[in-house]
Amino acid sequence: MGEEHPRKRSRQHFEAEEEARHLSLLECETAKWFFSREEIERFSPSRKDGIDLAKESFLRSSYCSFLQRLGMQLHVSQVTIGCAMVMCHRFYMRQSHAKNDWQTIATASLFLACKAEDEPCPLSNVVVASYEIIYEWDPSASIRIHQTDYYHEFKELILAGERLLLDTSAFHLLDIDLPYKPLAAALNRLNAWPDLATAAWNFVHDWLRTTLCLQYKPHVIATATVHLAATFQNAKVGSRRDWWLEFGVTTKLLKEVIQEMYMLIEVGRRRAMPPPRREVAWAIPAAINPPVHLARGYPFHSYPMQSYRQPGIW
Repeated sequence: MGEEHPRKRSRQHFEAEEEARHLSLLECETAKWFFSREEIERFSPSRKDGIDLAKESFLRSSYCSFLQRLGMQLHVSQVTIGCAMVMCHRFYMRQSHAKNDWQTIATASLFLACKAEDEPCPLSNVVVASYEIIYEWDPSASIRIHQTDYYHEFKELILAGERLLLDTSAFHLLDIDLPYKPLAAALNRLNAWPDLATAAWNFVHDWLRTTLCLQYKPHVIATATVHLAATFQNAKVGSRRDWWLEFGVTTKLLKEVIQEMYMLIEVGRRRAMPPPRREVAWAIPAAINPPVHLARGYPFHSYPMQSYRQPGIW
């Protein structure tokens, strides 16, 4: 008997294999942008250059605040601003703050995010707005940036930052998934009340200023955010007790992310609290009630700190 030849594989079979390889490669590339807390806190490039965790956290907060202000001045969407923040977070997990000016990288990130989110913004507008914010202490800055030499010098600096961003990320920064879409899908699927939805959206805005997006995938952050907002709102969501399983999030992972979120809230709350009063040699009569603006120092849209081990949460 003659040797049997293997059956020819159909075109659909080849296409299915190609798609599987593509998805596997995409998952592998995506995994490069997620890190453990230990990697973020102890082994970032900035740490190797002598910048400690407190300093890097301050720099992270600085470029996020700068991006928020720059984005609002340019009238771009919050999604684009959030995309730029994630770009910066990822960049500084590959490059050091000691060697890369955060104002330049942040400006280039916003310009790049406008392209990624299909919300084009003229480079000239980005250059002028960024320069005016950076040098806001100088009354002549708004006039100087319109001079040809200063404008072209700063523009070339931003374009160099954009090239560095793309080279560092191997062009993967143009495809960033944010928690906004999975959050909207979860809120619609769970028929969440408007107050709960507002709280969840506010939380996501805040999370993008942190390293949470470097630790967990967007759908995990979105699901945990809905759970956290429901806890603060004392609201019931979903038709089943473990509704988060419907979104591909295990109970163990949900608890882990919720714990991280509570830690971030607590850190922000402590930073927002006024410093303790210094003791003096003479007596000062204490105010009966604290001033209104000091009575509550909670960040994250004024949500008080609660224990994640409250009965009934799980």
